[in-house]
Amino acid sequence: MRSALLLCCGSHRWAERVAAHRPYPDADSLLAASDEACYDLTAAELDEALAGESLSPLPLAGARGPATLAAHTALRAAHAEYERRFRHVFVICLDGYRDDELLDQVLSGIRTRLGNEPEEERAVAADELRRLARGRLARILAPEP
Repeated sequence: MRSALLLCCGSHRWAERVAAHRPYPDADSLLAASDEACYDLTAAELDEALAGESLSPLPLAGARGPATLAAHTALRAAHAEYERRFRHVFVICLDGYRDDELLDQVLSGIRTRLGNEPEEERAVAADELRRLARGRLARILAPEP
């Protein structure tokens, strides 16, 4: 159970807290517990969770067309600048976006967030991490098609 939870959020304390309260009566209760555990992460636990995220941006599914190579080059440069400025990886939850919107959303998000002050960005990154964990849990719970 904890190994599956750690795939949703890389904080061991988060995984322990979520696992400790099982069984959950329903999916909404599990997702609420996930949110609460994310809100309670200490700075060190947030660092641990962020360190568990991908260190390098992967090509985004659905990104096609003549400008894709240039966009991916810009994305790699933006990721490098983000990591230099904030000392952790860029995280963004893209749940609800179509494949053809992903690249634009990431580029827009990273460019906007590069203007944040470090403490403001930690709060934004923590919320994005919470949303990522919630979406990952929801996908684990979803019945196979």
